[in-house]
Amino acid sequence: MKILSYLLVYRKFLLIVLTPLLLLPLPLIIKTKEAECAYTLFVVAIYWLTEALPLAVSALLPAFMFPLFGIMASKQVASAYFKDFHLLLIGVICLATSIEKWNLHKRVALKMVMLVGVNPAWLMLGFMVSCAFLSMWLSNTSAAAMVMPIVEAVAQQIIRAEAEADELEMSCSNGSINPALELDGRHAALLPLPPSVVYIFSKQNLPPAEAERKSRKDKYSGIFKVMCLCVAYSATIGGLTTITGTSTNLIFTEHFNSRYPGCQCINFGSWFVLSIPIAVIILLLSWLWLQWLFLGFDLKNMFKCGKKKTAREEASSQVIQEEYKKLGPISYPEIVTLVLFILMTLLWFTRDPGFIPGWSSLFPKYKSYITDSTAALVIGLLFFIIPAKTLPRTSNGENTVSGYIPLITWKEFQSCMPWEIAILVGGGFALADGCEVSKLSEWVASKLTPLGSLPLWLIILISCLIVTTVTEVASNPATITIFLPILSPLAEAIHVNPLFILIPATLCTSFAFLLPVANPANAIVFSYGHLTIMDMVKAGLGINIIGVAVVMLGIMTWIVPIFDLYTYPSWVPSIPSTNGTGL
Repeated sequence: MKILSYLLVYRKFLLIVLTPLLLLPLPLIIKTKEAECAYTLFVVAIYWLTEALPLAVSALLPAFMFPLFGIMASKQVASAYFKDFHLLLIGVICLATSIEKWNLHKRVALKMVMLVGVNPAWLMLGFMVSCAFLSMWLSNTSAAAMVMPIVEAVAQQIIRAEAEADELEMSCSNGSINPALELDGRHAALLPLPPSVVYIFSKQNLPPAEAERKSRKDKYSGIFKVMCLCVAYSATIGGLTTITGTSTNLIFTEHFNSRYPGCQCINFGSWFVLSIPIAVIILLLSWLWLQWLFLGFDLKNMFKCGKKKTAREEASSQVIQEEYKKLGPISYPEIVTLVLFILMTLLWFTRDPGFIPGWSSLFPKYKSYITDSTAALVIGLLFFIIPAKTLPRTSNGENTVSGYIPLITWKEFQSCMPWEIAILVGGGFALADGCEVSKLSEWVASKLTPLGSLPLWLIILISCLIVTTVTEVASNPATITIFLPILSPLAEAIHVNPLFILIPATLCTSFAFLLPVANPANAIVFSYGHLTIMDMVKAGLGINIIGVAVVMLGIMTWIVPIFDLYTYPSWVPSIPSTNGTGL
C-alpha cells in the first residue's frame, strides 16, 4: 500500500524518466536518422499528451536532442523557434492587452446582449454571439473569462427574482400581497407553467403549489446551465473564424506556409472566408441543441410580441443595464483602441484579397515579403506610441503638462503574452524541420500510400474523428503540432491537395467540448459551480457531432472552389515512390 502511494505521488517523475528509457531501443537497434528523429518525436509527443512536463519545457527537447543525434546543427534548430508566427502573435497580443485594459470587451459584450433582449433563448444567443465575436480577436480563454462574470451576475439576479416570486406566490395564496417584488415600479407578473409540466411533478405526491415551484426551480436551473455552457462553447467556436483566434489556426498557418512556400494561399482573408460559414452554422445549431437539451422548445414564448416581461426577464434586463451604466460614456482610450482594431482588421483583409489587387501590390518588387504579421506589428507598435490620455485643459483653456503614458506598457504586454504557446509552437516547428531533414516525412509518406485506396471523404472523416478524440485529453496546440507532420505526408502520399486534409483536421482540433480539463474555457465556466461533468459531457458530445458534420459539409462544398481542392497543386514537393531505409 505504501509503495502504491509512492507511485501515485511520483507518477509524473516516473513517466519522465521511463519514457525515454523504454523508447531507447528504437535508435539503438535501427541506426538511421529517421529512427533517431522518430525517437525524439515520440518522447516529446508522450510528454505533451500526458503533460508530465510543462508544454513549453517539453517543446525545448528537440533543441538539444537533434544536435546530439546529428540531425540538425544547434543554430538550425534555434532558428526554428522564432518564426513569422511569433511576430503576428506579438501584434495581436498588443491589441488584446489594450482591449482588456480599457474594458472595451465588456462594452461590446453588454451592448450585444442588450440588442437581442432578455428572453432566456435570446439572452443565451446574445451571450453566444458576443463571446464568439470577442474570441475572434482575443484568446478563447480570455473571451470566456471576460463574459462569464456578466453571465454570473445575470444568473444571480434571476435566482433572487425567483425567490421573490415564490414569496409573492405564497403571500397571494394566503390572501395578502408581497410588495417586495417590484421592478421598475411595476408588479412582476407570474406566468403559470403548462399543466403537463406541473403534472409531472405532482406525480411525485407533491401538493400542486409545491410541484409548480419545484418545476420552476428545475426550469431555471436549466437556464443557468445553458448560459454557462453557451459561454464556454461559443468562445471555442468564435476562435475558428480567424487565424489569430486560436493557437491551432496560427500553428497550422505557419506550418503550411513553411512546408509549402510556393503556395502562400492561406492568409487572414482566405481563412476567414472559409471558416465564417462553418462557425456561424455551428453556433446556431449549438444554440438550438443546448436550448432543446436544457430548456425545451417554446417557440410561442420565444417570438412573443407586446407581452409584459416576466420577473426573470426584468431581473436580467436590470442587471445588464446597470453593468453597462457602470462603464460610463465611451472613453478616449476605448475609441483609439477601437479605431486601431478596425484598422488592423482592414489591413489584414485588404493585403491580398485575391479577387482584387491588395495594398501589398504597391510593393511589386518584394510583394511576397509582406505577410499578415507586417500589418499586425505596425498597428501593435502604435499602442506603445499613442498616449492614453489627452492633454487636460485649465479653466483658461490652456493645456497642462502631465506625464506621458502610452495605451499599453511593456509590463502590461508581458502579463498578457502567452510565452508558453510561443515556445510550444517553436518546438513544433523544430520537430517539423527535423522530420524533413532526417527524411522521416518521406518514410511516413511511403507507408501511408495504401490509404489512397479509401474514398477521400472517409480519409478526411477518420482524421477529423482522431484529432477530435485526442484533443479531449490533450491540449489543442499539442494535438495539432503532433498531427500536422503526419497528415501532410499522408496527403502527399495519396496525391491529393494537402489542404483537403489539413483544414478540417485543424478545425476539429478545437472541438474540445466534453470535459472541463479539455479546454481552459471549459474549466473557467465549470469553476462557477452551476454544472456537473455529466452536463458538460452530454452537451459537448452533441456539439462535437455537429462540429465534425459541419466541417465535413464545408470541406466537400464551398471550400473546394476557394482553393481549387480537386486539382493537385504544383507547389507540393514530389515524394520518392520508394525508400530504402530499414525503419
